[in-house]
Amino acid sequence: MEAYLLDWANLLLRWLHVIVAIAWIGSSFYFVFLDNNLLAPTADDLKKKGVNGAMWAVHGGGFYNPQKYMVAPQGGIIDSKLHWFYWESYSTWLSGFALFCVLYLWNASAFLVDKQLLDWSPVAAGVAAVGFMVAFWFIYDTICRVFGFRPNGERIVAALLIVVVALATWLACHLFSGRAAFLIIGAMLATSMSANVFFWIIPGQRKVVAAMTSGQPYDADALAIHGKRGKQRSVHNTYFTLPVLIAMLSNHYSFLYSHPQRWLVLVLMMLAGALIRQFFVQRHGWHHGRASNPWPFAAAGVVILLGVIAWMRPAPAPAAAAAPAAVDYAQLKPILEQRCYSCHGEAVQMKNLRLDSAESVKSHAQQIYQQVVVTKIMPLSNATQMTDTERHMVARWFEGQGSRP
Repeated sequence: MEAYLLDWANLLLRWLHVIVAIAWIGSSFYFVFLDNNLLAPTADDLKKKGVNGAMWAVHGGGFYNPQKYMVAPQGGIIDSKLHWFYWESYSTWLSGFALFCVLYLWNASAFLVDKQLLDWSPVAAGVAAVGFMVAFWFIYDTICRVFGFRPNGERIVAALLIVVVALATWLACHLFSGRAAFLIIGAMLATSMSANVFFWIIPGQRKVVAAMTSGQPYDADALAIHGKRGKQRSVHNTYFTLPVLIAMLSNHYSFLYSHPQRWLVLVLMMLAGALIRQFFVQRHGWHHGRASNPWPFAAAGVVILLGVIAWMRPAPAPAAAAAPAAVDYAQLKPILEQRCYSCHGEAVQMKNLRLDSAESVKSHAQQIYQQVVVTKIMPLSNATQMTDTERHMVARWFEGQGSRP
């Protein structure tokens, strides 16, 4: 029953996480698009009101005319019913961390620990996984504080972050199972994205709004630092988005996280994501003559992805030898008992799957072959130490007898 309820919690939290993440990424992408498409107003009334930029758009049968003010409108006030963009970020992080707890921390021995890399306790592995998220935030925040507003500060920050993320990825892939390492790196970046909103963007906006709605004189220049900090962290968040998504998605593909150089695979794919995101950000300014041609960034990202695909291509299959003798269920059963029953037996049925009967094995033959032989996802992190010889026996059983155990 516990495994059954955990599966439901996993499903519902994953569903919630995807919903709110779409809302957060959607609003982030929209405002990047908006900022890069605003044009200086030409009408005198807009200039008098202090409009910094405006645009016209059509969507869903209506016309929209968003306007941007750097400070409160001249001679006007900010409406008290101001819409804030923060629940999307907070909900995404909270649902994601809850999912991480249910799926990875609750079963840390199966999902986090790979004893072939490091034989440590599930508790220590769980603490270290959370530690990655916390430590990266402090390192990243320090880099932004120290270098962010220096001459060429953003380039320095970008270079340092590439190094830090690469080192963190290498370390995670040498401490945790491959699948967990990919997820932890994605969660590490996503945690800093939400922390940017929580610690910098929203507090700064609240101070600016409070000053502008107080009815008292305020120093616009003194308030400008909050806008600069918020803009800096918001820009970082948009570049983190595609690397986070590829890290989260790639942990579902075993050919990526089982690669001997999986840390480099992930780093290259995240770098490609950041370059492709730069293309989409810069193309808006390019259309308005405010930025250089962004296509080299897209080309660089695609070249990196194609290079990874070519590098990881499977080796040619060896020449066919004489077909080995088929394996029957009686020969397969001891392997299942030793390697699979701990998670799919009478006591525990992870994913509501039992493999302790001939009928069940027969009905899940294709799934067993795919997970054990083709992708080698199972056993998780090879916690039960299934050997290659045993995997070959599973293959011979499936290929020699079809789906008949």
